[in-house]
Amino acid sequence: MMLELQERVTELENWKDGKGLIIYGAGNTFCSGSDLNVVKAISNSQDGMNMCMFMQNTLTRLMRLPLITVALVQGKAIGGGAELTTACDYRLMTPGSEIRFVHKLMGLVPGWGGGARLVQIVGSRAALQLLTGATRVDPERALHLGLSEETLSSSDEAGALEEARTWLSQYTEGPASVIRAAKEMVAVGRELLLEAALRTEKDIFGTLWGGPANLQALARRSKHK
Repeated sequence: MMLELQERVTELENWKDGKGLIIYGAGNTFCSGSDLNVVKAISNSQDGMNMCMFMQNTLTRLMRLPLITVALVQGKAIGGGAELTTACDYRLMTPGSEIRFVHKLMGLVPGWGGGARLVQIVGSRAALQLLTGATRVDPERALHLGLSEETLSSSDEAGALEEARTWLSQYTEGPASVIRAAKEMVAVGRELLLEAALRTEKDIFGTLWGGPANLQALARRSKHK
């Protein structure tokens, strides 16, 4: 799964016209994290660190994609699966689903960047509770914490995916160049210090000013309502 995820991220980095992405699992499980047989096989410290760095790199690249990303959580998102949800911009949950950081039960803490991202999403107090309590986060609590955007009405895969597509479409409507630039601007604002973020925002703005989307909008002489 780790190698396949890295390959998919590489493909998405080369998808120049994309605007949105929905990540979802098969059947009734979003993602249950690492295969325990694999974990046992690489239980020495150096192999564990190599896996940690590999997955940190993969999920950081996923987070930085110039796409609006959604984790559609059906069933369980556990351990590394919970970390994967935090690499997406938004999380949507279906009835009966859960997100759970079970690392403590394995004698670990998150190592794929999920801990740091969780703090950014829900704040340090809530993140500490979720990590040290290995708490099952159902859709209602996820909404309360700000970990989820919405609880979908459908539990079946096809219905939930269609709902997720409809939800995502409100943010991906419009020229790809503008949507991608907005995502890039938010990413640098999150990761860079203010002065560097301001310089990057100026550069991104410059790529759009006088560009096709800007000129088409001016030609329409549309007013904001």
